[in-house]
Amino acid sequence: MTLPSLSLIATSVLLATQLFPQAQANPLPQASDLAAKQELVRANDAEVATLNPLNAEGMPEIHVVRDLFEGLVIQDGDGNVIPGTAERWDNQNNQVFTFYLRKDAKWSNGEPVTAQDFVYSLRRAVNPKTASPNAWYLKLTNIQNAEQIIEGKKPASELGVNAIDDHTLRFTLAKPVPYFLAMTGHTVMMPINRKSVEAHPDTWARPGNLVSNGAFSLDSWVVNESITLKKNPLYWDSKDTHLDKVTYIPFENQMAAYNRYRSGEVDITSDVPAQMAQKLKKDLPDAYQISPMLCTYYYAFNTQREVLKDPRVRKALSYTIMRDVVTHGITDSGHLPAYTFAHQDVAGFHATQPEYAHLTQKQRDQKAKALLEEAGYNAQHPLSLNLLYNTSESHKAIAVGVASMWSKTLGVNVTLENQEWKSYLESRKEGQFDVLRASWCGDYNEASTFLSLFTSDNDRNFAFYSNPDYDAVMDKAQAETDQTQRNKLYDQAESILSADMPIAPIYYFMQARLVRPNVVGVPKHNAEGRIYSKDLYIKK
Repeated sequence: MTLPSLSLIATSVLLATQLFPQAQANPLPQASDLAAKQELVRANDAEVATLNPLNAEGMPEIHVVRDLFEGLVIQDGDGNVIPGTAERWDNQNNQVFTFYLRKDAKWSNGEPVTAQDFVYSLRRAVNPKTASPNAWYLKLTNIQNAEQIIEGKKPASELGVNAIDDHTLRFTLAKPVPYFLAMTGHTVMMPINRKSVEAHPDTWARPGNLVSNGAFSLDSWVVNESITLKKNPLYWDSKDTHLDKVTYIPFENQMAAYNRYRSGEVDITSDVPAQMAQKLKKDLPDAYQISPMLCTYYYAFNTQREVLKDPRVRKALSYTIMRDVVTHGITDSGHLPAYTFAHQDVAGFHATQPEYAHLTQKQRDQKAKALLEEAGYNAQHPLSLNLLYNTSESHKAIAVGVASMWSKTLGVNVTLENQEWKSYLESRKEGQFDVLRASWCGDYNEASTFLSLFTSDNDRNFAFYSNPDYDAVMDKAQAETDQTQRNKLYDQAESILSADMPIAPIYYFMQARLVRPNVVGVPKHNAEGRIYSKDLYIKK
């Protein structure tokens, strides 16, 4: 994904249309191209946990939230930052950012979207009393006083975001953040409607109560069955939004989604069955699509568990994972073996590969056996672990494969445990696992979106890893405005992770999906995998 020139933005007031002359993911269709029925059915990864953008944590929620709500910026089909609710912006020295909102931006109840709405939402997100699970992200933005407010040391009213007038919003950062513009696209920085929240404190994000500002509004939600959205005629770009209805169906089984696609009930799948990727590519060439995705698949080792406190054990487990087998046997949709955490396609950053990445699998296995023996585990005293993953045929296949690798090479006894999405989220949060299947998708295209996860105070640090040296390197990196120097610090952080091995990176994503040939607009080059239904349409 290509970001706009940050130095250019920093030195002048720039109209968004000057920066991004192509504000649509695809050329606009002619009326004669459109099918009479503009209704789309999208398969989703799981039943969503919430439709509150401030609380959306996983991709199932985020897919739907992007259709219902809109932040200051969005992305085009190539991943470029383009205007959303803000039509333009300027900044001073990457530390003071001013956004000018569209005068025709409206809530689905007809009221204008104002700068005050963003202030209200952001203050709510950092307020410990309302406890957004994404507050950690707002710390990373370095908005003035965000960290102190989140920690309860200052009131939310002191957050460095202010409404200059109804349509002018200003952020003041504690230090320069050259990639802040891209960070404003996160769901936690989307606005929510104050009147709706205060009228329905516990049910405002449900049908009948949800007031949103995106291209679609919520029509119905039948848990574990479907979420239906309808076109929002008050959306500022409604004239170029062609779908009248979007339905999301949750699937935790890719084969079930595939079968519904073949029966004509689903138009876009979120994935394909891992074992069928090559067959589908051959049999359905007009429907099979694959694109890079700024996500890393990994296993997190719970460093609070006694058996995993020893880095030698964690290294042994990581070294034994046959990444080539996972990416070209268990899965076969183009994923790339990973030995460092930040995705290899992160803009401007390429991590130095650790020593074990250059070894043969036989050499890795030999090192792994020696490390585990040193740590006190052998045939007489075998290591026993549980491995938690959320329900999915692909996750199950990988877990079975990795458990077999650990068992055959190291004699580890592995108990596999799968949970449906909401239960998995709770177990993940509470640390109820030894080893956890996880993946992380970049919230913006810069290495910190990955590497900040494993600082001691990050709520998304599911390894519960803490290393003061790692924290210090990341603090220095995020204070460094020179990109070359910042990348050197990121490289140090990757080296520390490889030495301590709180996680085992497994692969970098390539996203395969089935798209019905008459569905136009699904992006193939957006590295963050963002699909906005407003950019799609059904052709004749």
